[in-house]
Amino acid sequence: MIANILSFSHLGLRVEPKRLTYNHTRSAWRNTVTKADIIDQISAGTGLTKLETEAVVNGFISVVKAELKRGGRIDLRGFGSFTVQHRAARTARNPRKNIPVHVPATDIPAFKPSKEFKKEVDDAIS
Repeated sequence: MIANILSFSHLGLRVEPKRLTYNHTRSAWRNTVTKADIIDQISAGTGLTKLETEAVVNGFISVVKAELKRGGRIDLRGFGSFTVQHRAARTARNPRKNIPVHVPATDIPAFKPSKEFKKEVDDAIS
């Protein structure tokens, strides 16, 4: 049942955004889809209640977070992979005072979309 919920593209669902935000990198207004929007759309397409759907979505998010905290990797075939990337320590510069500043090493969560997903997005937007 969870597999059907997580791969709801076969149901013809389209997540409709409710918010409009400004994307500074592209200098354009973009629609924003929230977690609540995703829950509404999955709930409507699967017949589950919103509470059940919210529990599944929250469960998925907590599993991803827990695995990344352990330094693991999550691969979702046809969608992408979640990994932890290491950022080495470096020296940056404070532009206001023009002095060097030490930036410590850190590990950050990262998402890499699959080739199929990239192609689908490119075909849809182009």
